[in-house]
Amino acid sequence: MINNTETEQQVAEFLLQIKAIKLQPNNPFTWASGWKSPIYCDNRITLSHPTIRTYIRQQLASLVQDIFGPVGCIAGVATAGIPQGVLIAQELGLPFIYVRSKPKDHGTGNLIEGEVLSGKRVIVVEDLISTGKSSLQAVDALRAADYDVAGLVAIFSYGFDIATENFKQANCPFYTLSNYSALIKYASENQYISKQDVQLLEQWREDPAAWGK
Repeated sequence: MINNTETEQQVAEFLLQIKAIKLQPNNPFTWASGWKSPIYCDNRITLSHPTIRTYIRQQLASLVQDIFGPVGCIAGVATAGIPQGVLIAQELGLPFIYVRSKPKDHGTGNLIEGEVLSGKRVIVVEDLISTGKSSLQAVDALRAADYDVAGLVAIFSYGFDIATENFKQANCPFYTLSNYSALIKYASENQYISKQDVQLLEQWREDPAAWGK
């Protein structure tokens, strides 16, 4: 099984090293949702670093094979899940499709782009899991198009309880290469943050909607 402690720590190291993840407990970011957050994650930055991009591609592909076994298709979630999904599909020699956030407003009005492969067993690919809402919208769209959604993989998860519950309710297992707990552990042990910062970061994860207000 690939999402072990070594992989979690290695991915956390890479994300901090290239500033794909930034930690600012004393100068928080504001998310589109309005939440104040001590962390900002942009995994698109990994695409600009060939060594890291290759590592993530190989680990996600192995995760798909080890957890889910044979699948017929890879589906990326627009937009950040698309390049990661393409890389995995290429690694595994599988067809690729992607799911839009909403149907395009011209032409055929597609919600799912690529050759229609209804009935195929598909793995959904994201770059980041927060609450899981947008990811599960893609899962619903694929199921409505008669795909057999086996599960979802992603690079990183904030580890929110609401995400775990949302995926459970949707009957969609998900796995990530790294997560918030592994990240904070690595950041603390390697002087990215202080012990006081760790306390603030742990408080945020417990109640992100109220944190910082």
